[in-house]
Amino acid sequence: MLGAIRVAARDRARLGEVVATTSRFGLDVLLARLGLDAARRDPDAIPFDLPARTRQAMEALGPVWVKLGQILATRADLLPPEWIAELERLHSAAPRLPFDQLRQQVEATLGESPETAFARFDAEPLAAASMAQVHRAALADGTEVVLKIRRPGIRAVMEADLRLLTQLASMVEVTNAEARRYGAVRMIRELGRDILEELDFTNEGRNADRLREDFADDPRVVVPVIHWAYSSETLLVMDFVAGVPPRDAAKLREAGIDPAAIASAGADIVLDMTLINGRFHGDPHPGNLLCLPGNRIAMLDLGLIGHVSPRRREEVIAFTQSIANSDPSLLAETLKNWSQTDDIAPERFQAVADRLVARHGGGPIRMAAMLGDIFPILREERIVLQPEMLLLFKALITIDGVLSGIQPDFDLSTALRRASARIVEARLSPERWTRRAAALALELDRLGDDLPRLIRATTRKLESDNPTASTMGIEAAIRAGAGWIAGALAFTGLVIAASMHFG
Repeated sequence: MLGAIRVAARDRARLGEVVATTSRFGLDVLLARLGLDAARRDPDAIPFDLPARTRQAMEALGPVWVKLGQILATRADLLPPEWIAELERLHSAAPRLPFDQLRQQVEATLGESPETAFARFDAEPLAAASMAQVHRAALADGTEVVLKIRRPGIRAVMEADLRLLTQLASMVEVTNAEARRYGAVRMIRELGRDILEELDFTNEGRNADRLREDFADDPRVVVPVIHWAYSSETLLVMDFVAGVPPRDAAKLREAGIDPAAIASAGADIVLDMTLINGRFHGDPHPGNLLCLPGNRIAMLDLGLIGHVSPRRREEVIAFTQSIANSDPSLLAETLKNWSQTDDIAPERFQAVADRLVARHGGGPIRMAAMLGDIFPILREERIVLQPEMLLLFKALITIDGVLSGIQPDFDLSTALRRASARIVEARLSPERWTRRAAALALELDRLGDDLPRLIRATTRKLESDNPTASTMGIEAAIRAGAGWIAGALAFTGLVIAASMHFG
């Protein structure tokens, strides 16, 4: 049935590759389960190695499919543990290309050869992945840098894959009720948006600049400097950082790095990103983190950044407090706010909260264990969480595993207690109140512009509905409303002035 998909001429060759790959890895059973292969009579006859073969097929099909698998690996509320474990093994390694195949693209950005633009350029790649290849170089002042070069032609392939996946998702939603419930088409559209953003390396560069600014006052955090004079959509030049991945406590000690200090710093950094700054590294696995002398942590590969709105930050705080304080009512309300569907009875959220608090309430917060428990329960209750919360949970589980691996007695609740003072300070900061007051002033200014029209419309309405209404009463109400607006504007001005003075 895959071969029967109607596609534009430009996508037919790619569709043929997808069909051939799915057949090569024997995924007809999976297609039958999704309602895409009518020839298969027994979709329940799932062989034991289906998750592994699905992962292998995704790796063979390239970066879009790998990204899809990595997103599905965050959906522990949808997939059973054996699928999550297999999809978490997805990697985007790719054969290394001779630099001659990249040269034209690099020279288009630099305006000259890299051998001329840099004091030293290594034509032998340092690393290669499905979207990009990395080479080392040095600037004229001796600064060691790396060049992240987008693979030629990769954008066209990825756009074709996204079009095919959108059609597949639409077909699956027609035949599969669960796919409709979980929003397969919406998931693919969000995937496409994120992938196309990652393809533009200037987005990663801006992410790095923002994170560096967020932690400008924390010497424990290192974010590579972006060299914008050499960078573009297809080429990103940044400082080279040498360090030790946080995989082995013994190797950290050999390098003069304290694993306990790294675990403490890592927890503080993650909590600041998620609960204060509202921006977090979406994939903080050991390959994207380096530990440096002085117990510092460098964050690399910042193409995937998650965002936490102020409201969500408050909800995450409520979530952790509900566990720490054994408060199932608060936890149930938080889970309800995070639900993607609105057809779940409140009693089911309460049942989930009661079970979680019974297992984890009042003790040390072990994020991986706690979230590992919550997802099977959510699946049982058919509760689907918002996608942005799943990315956050995935990042928290990943960093919890990394830090626990180098410091076995790591406890996030200790870091949460340290973070509470920083959270209060951030809430009361002059900068925050200046922003909020400025937003309020803008809204009141708009209301002031509309006020005469609203007054005229209200007066006409009152007079038409009740011709005997007291004009004096209407005027008094108008004066009261105008006075309230004037008072609010004055208060806003005082807040802004105070913020500027004390800031």
